[in-house]
Amino acid sequence: MASVQQCEQALTALAEKLAAVDPELRARYVVTRTLACRVPDLDVVFLATLNDEGIEELRRTDGKDTDGAQVRLSAASDDLLALVEGELSAPMAWATGRLKVQASPLDLLKLRALL
Repeated sequence: MASVQQCEQALTALAEKLAAVDPELRARYVVTRTLACRVPDLDVVFLATLNDEGIEELRRTDGKDTDGAQVRLSAASDDLLALVEGELSAPMAWATGRLKVQASPLDLLKLRALL
C-alpha cells in the first residue's frame, strides 16, 4: 500500500504533466471542473480544480466526501501510482474495476482525448 505522501506526489506529478501539454490542446479539451480523487485504502480524498491552465489548488482532506465535485475518481493507492506512472492504463483500470469514474459523458470524452 502506497502512502498518502506518495499519492500526493503522484498527483502533483500528474498536474505537472498536464501543465506541459500544449496550451492549445488543453484549451480545446478542458473546461473548468472540480475534481475529487478518493483513495479508499488510505481514507483520504484529494480535491483540485481542472481548468485550461491545468490542475490547480490540489489539497487533501480526510474521509470519503466527494459530493459536489463534478468529476469523481476512486482508486486504491497502488493503482493510483501505477496509473500516474503509466504502468496501468486508465481504460484497463476502469474496465477491471480498479478505477471508478463518475463524470458526465462529455467530460469523460474530453478527458480521454487530453490524457
